[in-house]
Amino acid sequence: ELPDNLKVLFRTVAMMVPNYAMIAEIQLYSCGYINARACGYKITTTYKLCSEQLSSQFHYDYGMRAVKAVLRAAANLKLEFPEEQEELLLLRAIKDVNVPKFLSHDLPLFDGIISDLFPGMKLPVPDYEEFTEAAQTVCKKMKLQLTETFLTKIIQTYEMLLVRHGFMLVGEPFSGKTCVLKVLADTLTLLCEKHDEIGDNVIDGDPQYRKSHYSIINPKAITMGQLFGQFDPVSHEWSDGIVPNEFRRMATDTSPDRHWVWFDGPVDTLWIESMNTVLDDNKKLCLMSGEIIAMSDTMSMIFENMDLSQASPATVSRCGMIYLEPQQLGWRPIVKSWIEGLPAYMEPLLEALNEMFETFVDPMISFVRHDCTLLMPIDDMFMVNS
Repeated sequence: ELPDNLKVLFRTVAMMVPNYAMIAEIQLYSCGYINARACGYKITTTYKLCSEQLSSQFHYDYGMRAVKAVLRAAANLKLEFPEEQEELLLLRAIKDVNVPKFLSHDLPLFDGIISDLFPGMKLPVPDYEEFTEAAQTVCKKMKLQLTETFLTKIIQTYEMLLVRHGFMLVGEPFSGKTCVLKVLADTLTLLCEKHDEIGDNVIDGDPQYRKSHYSIINPKAITMGQLFGQFDPVSHEWSDGIVPNEFRRMATDTSPDRHWVWFDGPVDTLWIESMNTVLDDNKKLCLMSGEIIAMSDTMSMIFENMDLSQASPATVSRCGMIYLEPQQLGWRPIVKSWIEGLPAYMEPLLEALNEMFETFVDPMISFVRHDCTLLMPIDDMFMVNS
């Protein structure tokens, strides 16, 4: 409440909250859904209940863009399975878009909300057998362990890639963010090469799998001028930054391959706000020089960061979210990968090494946590790694 003498200086503006259920209903009708009214109501009710019951996190968003992502996923599923039960397709769309971003303690609550809104409905398990085999081959080559959690996150990232052109992988260090993206890129490339050899990769003129190329940029390692471009203070001549150069190169590429602009570094308002026009439906990078570069359909903007405490709600709502937790991965895959990378002359000792890790690591971590004073907070994974 403002004091009266200050209030008179401002003009009152009336604003209206959009009717999400009606927007969802119209969009679903346009996608071919017959029972669109009930489906639209279920989407909005799901988000209303999630905002009331789930924990508050920086990367949670239940606004219009979140609804739009579910509608886009539902439209894709309707095209793929036109004869399937509509509520089942909608349930799959809601889960595909939302489950990746929830923390482990929020998932049971979300499952409860879903089971109330879709009583007695069981989702068929999607067939990712071929994808899993390719991921297994890539992991073996990269000396990584394809645990169930790791595979789930790779599949969730792939599904997010299909419905969002901009998304973020959020999580503490050692949760496997970088490895998820690298394994996914190599898996898609491997599947593309395999199907191109057989000759069944192109379905209805569109490739089923595409090769993936990425360019990694650390936005906080350079100045804003070097990142997006700047005018020379003396000659006032414009010089492009790293992002416009990479963006232009990928946007002008006419091949059907996927291109990822991958930002690996902390998200803050200084640089991420410049990406807002890219991340919304405009899909255009607007530079200070007046140049506008449009994204191609095969491009994706990927952000990898620890948290979103500095990001504005505008940025959070524009991106898909995948949350990774180090606790779900555990320390054993790191140890196993390290043991696999040891030289050949260490082979006789590998079994003994493994036993020692299994015997001593957990008690030692427990001892450090309960009987020692740490000068700075350190994660279990860091202790095992060092």
